[in-house]
Amino acid sequence: MKLLCFNDYRIGVLKGANVVDITAVIQNIPHNGPGDLMNRMIERFADVRARIDAAVTAGSGLPVAQVKLRPPLPKPVNIECMAVNYMEDGTRAAPAPINAFHKSPSCLIAHGETMVLPDIPATIFEGEAELALVIGKACSNVPASKAMDYIFGYLNFIDGSARGVIPEGNSFYQMKSRQTFAPIGPYLITADEVKDPHNIQVKLWVNGTLKQNYNTSDMAHKIPRCIEWMSQIHDLEPGDILATGTNHRGLSAFMDGDTVDLECEGMGKLTIKVRDDLKRSWARETRLDREQKGLKGTTPQLTGKYAKA
Repeated sequence: MKLLCFNDYRIGVLKGANVVDITAVIQNIPHNGPGDLMNRMIERFADVRARIDAAVTAGSGLPVAQVKLRPPLPKPVNIECMAVNYMEDGTRAAPAPINAFHKSPSCLIAHGETMVLPDIPATIFEGEAELALVIGKACSNVPASKAMDYIFGYLNFIDGSARGVIPEGNSFYQMKSRQTFAPIGPYLITADEVKDPHNIQVKLWVNGTLKQNYNTSDMAHKIPRCIEWMSQIHDLEPGDILATGTNHRGLSAFMDGDTVDLECEGMGKLTIKVRDDLKRSWARETRLDREQKGLKGTTPQLTGKYAKA
């Protein structure tokens, strides 16, 4: 089942090219405001799925092209992102120590919306193509052997990053948790439709040029271990997002006017725009391009405010 939010945070199910509104079917689930309804539905999904299925069968819906898409999870309690969680096509000798960082839920934007680059002296702005999972029930101290039972579904996730912010030794929060730096969508797909989350091709295009293209089989710390580790630190809630990391070799600069497309296999295509009022520019090369040239670090800023002479 493919679930989405649209218009004034109605909840719908994708049926072909249409969205069937199921809000009335689940409206009696106790919730605090429209943004919380998706979380509460996830929590009680087993109880309401039969009613949802019946509504989708009976309904014809509206064309998706005629509605305003919202983030399919408009109000998660937590957004957690795994850090350095890929073997980078075998170029890492061993997995990095397991680690993660937090993004504010206010970072979320939807399919068709715009990532805005802030007026700060970052060395480069990048967006990481990631598979994200969605927690289905409250959990704490989950053993890896049972972790997959706590997954409700999966979705596309772009981890926006402002690299090189100062001080560099204390940068994750100000680098990662910027407004608009967590695009998700266009919909949330339930776990029963994903055969193997550790064998999904992830692709990201910038202005139609393929930049990232990797498989989740390259993940260093697999999903059960990520959930086990994260749930030992704090409780996870229904509707929480856990992004599983990225292969960094295809990362490149995001710039003003860019159109970015992300597609985790089977999860639709998430499309966003990029806006930079300062009109800064970088070369279009990827990290792999620079590595093959024997160059270190990210490509330097070429023009605009904060560019080094």
